[in-house]
Amino acid sequence: MHSKLLKFQNFGFYLLPAILVLSGCVSKKTSVVWDQSFQIIGSQSSPRVTDLNADGIDDVIMGACKNEYQPTEEGVIALDGATGHTIWVSDAPDQVYGSATLVDITGDQTLDVVIGGRWAYLRALNGKTGETIWNYNSPDSTDPILKYAKYNFYNSVLVPDQNEDGIRDLLIQNGGNHKSKPHSSIDRYPGVLMLMDNKSGGILAADTMPDGEESYMSPLYFEQPDANQWILFGTGGETMSGHLYIASLSDLKNRSLSKARILATDSSGHGFIAPPVLADINKDGFYDIIAISHSSRIFAIDGKTLTLLWTNRIPGTESSNSFVVGQFTPDEIPDFFTFVSQGEWPQSTGSLQILLDGKDGRLVYQDSLGCTGFSSPVAYDLTHDGSDEALISINEYDCSRGFTDQSELKISNRLLAIDFKNHRVQTIAQHEGFKNIFSTPWIGDLDHDGYLDIIYSRYFSPGPDLLWFMGMQIKRISTSIKIRKEVKWGGYMGSSGDGIYK
Repeated sequence: MHSKLLKFQNFGFYLLPAILVLSGCVSKKTSVVWDQSFQIIGSQSSPRVTDLNADGIDDVIMGACKNEYQPTEEGVIALDGATGHTIWVSDAPDQVYGSATLVDITGDQTLDVVIGGRWAYLRALNGKTGETIWNYNSPDSTDPILKYAKYNFYNSVLVPDQNEDGIRDLLIQNGGNHKSKPHSSIDRYPGVLMLMDNKSGGILAADTMPDGEESYMSPLYFEQPDANQWILFGTGGETMSGHLYIASLSDLKNRSLSKARILATDSSGHGFIAPPVLADINKDGFYDIIAISHSSRIFAIDGKTLTLLWTNRIPGTESSNSFVVGQFTPDEIPDFFTFVSQGEWPQSTGSLQILLDGKDGRLVYQDSLGCTGFSSPVAYDLTHDGSDEALISINEYDCSRGFTDQSELKISNRLLAIDFKNHRVQTIAQHEGFKNIFSTPWIGDLDHDGYLDIIYSRYFSPGPDLLWFMGMQIKRISTSIKIRKEVKWGGYMGSSGDGIYK
């Protein structure tokens, strides 16, 4: 069934009416707990949460930035989950667009922060104080592999302890020379997949992409019931073809990514940018792999046999957005929802929201709300009717203007809840003169009171440039929605940040 939304409801700046409609009559009042503002800076990062100050309430960590090539004293920020006040900040030489990986490096029972960004920025920060534990330094340029590891770091994931120091280690990708020109092979270098010691920041192993292409994709690590330890990674970009690969963790340890197996190929001048997701869609107990290429080709691959289960394509669109995984259709098989952009970057002309049935890949829902954006959705059963709703951030402006247009910009940002079962969209929050191009919201129980909280960021947009930052606001909303089951996909790459639907 191809569903179309029946009505777009606008409840203004606050979310009270929307949440009351979604959850019915409840005793707890929905409220904005705090709304923190920052001047000058913005963010391309998405929030992660953990209790940094031992008050029993999780705190919020985000990467932040000024405009590209500009240093800032507020490159990473940690906010008190109870008040929104700043716990600590850490400086950065350029944009910190990664989302934090959380791991206790110091052994003080507080999770520390590992986070990356442009031009080889990668740091481990003490979770309590924000002080630097280690800082990545570009290695000797004569190393045949590591000489290429001087570009951008993307999201990292944890892998089992590799050097018996009692701390899980790090899998991360470095690549993407931002100064290279679109559609040109000049000044493009192979991405480097790296295994790093979380205690010291030292490099345990690294290898270049098997096809010699650049990479922008955050890698994944997962274990199957047969004890295989796998890593997923991809190559190519917005204007360069690429592959989706699978390899064993031991292949990377042995610098043997040449043994990696190609799972999917996009030869249309597009690669794989958005990280895949992992979910069991054929009920055999193994995680299956669902990926979308930049040309909006979708592949579902059997995690046990590594054969294709189904495929689909959304013609005339591009995608840099990862899927949210949830129970959106009536069966028990996980389904997949995301955005795709109409047209060709940077002259994108709009946005489509698409839902694929996990059983067979059929497109069961499509809508065209807002313009191009690169945040990803999150999901939870807000109405307690057995079917998940998706929360998405959209921007409304003249979509025909493209990202390079410098004419006057009138823009509005909305946080929406999509109820697929009842074909309804509701506005949770609306902000005139603000945008959110990159940041995925976070949902979960921040204060552990049994009710859903929302962390949501938006960015002041006084000028014509969609990619410039001139200030940001981060809001915590405490809702009247009771948490009756686990929030499985409450942030970018899932609630655990590892791309796995457990």
